Order: sequence, then structure tokens, then C-alpha cells
Amino acid sequence: MKKSILTIITSVILLLVLINVFHKPETQNLKLLKLKEQYSQPKVASVDHSKFEILQKEFKTPQEVTATCISCHNERHKEVMQSSHWNWERISYVEGRGLTSTGKKNVLNNFCIGATGNEQACAKCHIGFGMNNKEFDFSNELNVDCMVCHDNSEEYKKGSALAGYPDRNVNLSKVAQSVGAPKRENCGFCHFTSGGGNNVKHGDLETALLAADLEVDVHMGVNGMDMSCVDCHTANQHQIKGKLYSVSSDNENRAYCEDCHGNLPHFDEMINRHTSRVACQTCHIPEYAKVNATKMEWYWSEAGELKDGKPFTEDDSLGNHTYLSTKGRFVWERNVKPDYMWFNGTADHYILGDQVNSFPVEMNKLFGSHDDPSSKIIPVKIHVGDQIYDPNTKMLIQPKLFSKEKGDSAFWKDFDWHTASEAGMKNIGLEYSGEYEFVKTKMYWPVNHMVSIKEKTVACSECHTQNEEGRLAELTGFYLPGRDRSITVDFFGKFIIIASLLGILLHGLIRIFVVLKKNKYTVQVINEELK
Repeated sequence: MKKSILTIITSVILLLVLINVFHKPETQNLKLLKLKEQYSQPKVASVDHSKFEILQKEFKTPQEVTATCISCHNERHKEVMQSSHWNWERISYVEGRGLTSTGKKNVLNNFCIGATGNEQACAKCHIGFGMNNKEFDFSNELNVDCMVCHDNSEEYKKGSALAGYPDRNVNLSKVAQSVGAPKRENCGFCHFTSGGGNNVKHGDLETALLAADLEVDVHMGVNGMDMSCVDCHTANQHQIKGKLYSVSSDNENRAYCEDCHGNLPHFDEMINRHTSRVACQTCHIPEYAKVNATKMEWYWSEAGELKDGKPFTEDDSLGNHTYLSTKGRFVWERNVKPDYMWFNGTADHYILGDQVNSFPVEMNKLFGSHDDPSSKIIPVKIHVGDQIYDPNTKMLIQPKLFSKEKGDSAFWKDFDWHTASEAGMKNIGLEYSGEYEFVKTKMYWPVNHMVSIKEKTVACSECHTQNEEGRLAELTGFYLPGRDRSITVDFFGKFIIIASLLGILLHGLIRIFVVLKKNKYTVQVINEELK
């Protein structure tokens, strides 16, 4: 009995010694630890605006707030008025077009189609006051909305269909005394709920990120670094880093993971080699729409149905609209695995007046290919659907959608596609033939947020596999080890393996033959001596 206990104790001690000798502790990434320390520090405002006497008064209009801001922060409004957030356009080089003006003013999408002619409603996401039509005065500095980005009271919000003016219940004095650096709530007011609801457009930007768990997003998780949007999307003179490829075309002023993590973020050399052609997001965002569903399909052709002469709504079990008389039928998904594309950072768009040459219409074509050394594989959300089109002019139609009253040709009130198309195209100065139909469209949304914890990153076998459901199964035109086969390579590979085995076998047989021959000779010598 004592001998058995002694044996067990000895074995345990030996096991612990072996573990201590052969165990290699995980190497700490000192750069990552430094970043975590840097961004986990609570940010303390250097200025308390509630103590400024100039702000301790009743403001009757939001323009009065702006005038007060400008009285101290002089010239700052000029920086804002040079930004795409204000102008809704930028001049950039577009492949096949040259220098082109693109933005919400003239680019269509396959969600709410376009802002032009519908400014009264769309201006809820403009950083200004009073944009109720295309004649908005972009030179009036008092119409700059400082509060929408800098309110820290979390009480400021734009009113519905108020042309960018704040909700009438907003206490302007309280907001003016509560300004500071932009928070997630400020950015999220537009970017989380664009397209008519939470997580409609992006799939990786939604209200859940206001108080996300670490497993939803390692950067914004409140139980992690609890980062804000502006930690990555920094600004220089109100020009914010990072671009939305629904309206942006060039490869300038983008926000990259490498800005913080560098080009060689891993200790594994093989993984680091991937970063030259594979975007960080491709491996680190295995799925999006982790909390709330995102819209994947939108069919305008089914809009306009009424019940008892009135518009109606249908919802799914999660509360998502699956049908609206005003907008048509929708398909939603949660925990979505991205699609993948080659992307070099540049894009083209459907601009008002473009003629359609192929179907489905690509609303924002992303440029890139394996043969382009500046391209990387990125994850994308692909939103598909249909929208209104003139078969004679071969142009997508910008219909008039919004109006406060019936009888003003707006589809959302009158439910007449012909009158809405006629009014919408007349407003932008483009021809409408009087005929319309619906054509299929698709739009690409690069997935950049909802970064997973490292334990849940994409496994090598999810891409390097011959499984038809492999993540990169549809991304062809290049050789991917583990997925693709080459008859020539396979032949020579098998030949080398078989030749190696035969060589080993032949070598072994020769060694055996030599040993046997040597032993036989030795026996003969011994026999000779014995004689």
C-alpha cells in the first residue's frame, strides 16, 4: 500500500517537473498591452462648459447656440463647412470617370434610394439646420449644428422630418452647457440608425454598441477597453478619418487597423504573411449583426399595398419590419457570415443620370483583384433588392418619396409610382419617359466593426479547405493552398512522395544486404580459422 502511494506521489512530482520544463508560457504582446492601457484610461474633459456665463441663458433657436459656440471657437465652423458631413459631397478621382463630385447629393443606394428631393426627412442625418430642399444655403455658418456631434448630455436629438432641426422638446440651454468630445451616442445617432432603423444598413454598426459586451466588439466592449468611435476615427480640422464606401470613391484618409496594430501584429510569421493580401477584418470578424438583425434584402416593387385603403406594417418575431406599405418587403438576418471580395480602397457609384448597362445594377462597385498588388481580401455585407427604373432612358429613377401632405406626388403619401417618379426626376432636372419597371440591384458594405475576441477568430481550415462552404469558396481567380488543386502539382507531389518512400525502402534493403553479406563473410573467416 505504502509502495503504491509512493509511486503515485513520485509520478505526480515527475509530471509537474515535465510540465514546468516543457511548458512555454504565451508571449506577451507588449505593444497590445500598451494600447489596452492607453485606451482603457477614463477620459476627463478639460473644460466644464456649464461654468461659462455666456451659456447660462435660454436659447430660443439652435442657431443662437451655434452663434455662441462660434464666439469662442472662432473659425472652427469654417472647418466644418469644408467637410463631407456638411457638404454631402467630395471631389475625388473615380476610375473610368476622372475627377468627380460624389456624395449624398447625387449618389443613389438601394435602401431609401436617394436624398435629393427628400431632404426634409433625410436631413435628420445632416449636421445642419433647415435643409428642406436642394436650395439649402451651405454658406450660412449659423446653420452649422455643433450640438449633434458634441452634446454629452445624451438628450440631444434631431426631430423627425424637421429638415435637420432638433426635436422641439430638446432643452437647448442644457445641451449647450453639456458639450465635449464626441461620444458613441453622437456618432451612432446617424450611423447606427441610418436607412430607417437600427442596424438597417451596415450590419456591424448598431445601438447594441452603446453598451456592448467584449465578445460583441473587443474595442467598444464596456467590459474591455470601452473605446469610442473617435479613438479610431480621429479628426484633423474636422476632417474625420475613415470613409463610407456607399458614397466615397478614393483611397485617401482611410482608417486602418494597422494605424494602431502595425503591419506585423502577430508573433507567428506565417500569420503575419497574410496581412499583405488579407485585411485584418477578414479573420477577426467571423460574423456581424451579432445582437440585432440587419436588413439583407429590400424589394421596392412590392410597396404600395393597402388594407382598407390604409398603409399597414408587418413585423417578424424580433420586431423587425418585414413589410411596410411605404417601402415594400424586407429580409433580415442575424449572426451573418460575411461575403468576401478583393478591394483596393477605391470604388465607383451609381450617380444620378447614369445609364444602366448590366443587371443586377451594382450601386457601389468596389475595385480590386488578386492581380492588383494594392488589393486585399475584405469581408462585406451584400444588400440586394429591386428599385424603380426607366426602361426607355435606361436610368434608375429618383422618386419623390417624402411629403407632409397627400396630393403632393410623394409616394409615401399617395402611393403612386408614376406621379412620384415624374415629380422626383423633374426636381433633379432629368428626363422621365412616363414608363417604369423594377430592376434588381446590389450594394456592398465593407464590414469593419464587431471585432471578435482572439479565441473566436476565423480558423485556418475555414478558408484553406475544399469544402464548398469554405469562406473563400466563391473568391476565385487565384491559387489558395488547401482549397485549389493543380494536376501538375499533385502529380509531382505524389511522385516525390512515392520516390522518397521507394528510396527509403531501397536504402534499407541495401543496408540489410550489406549487413547479411558482411555477417556471412565473418562466419566464413571464423570457420576458416577454426579449421
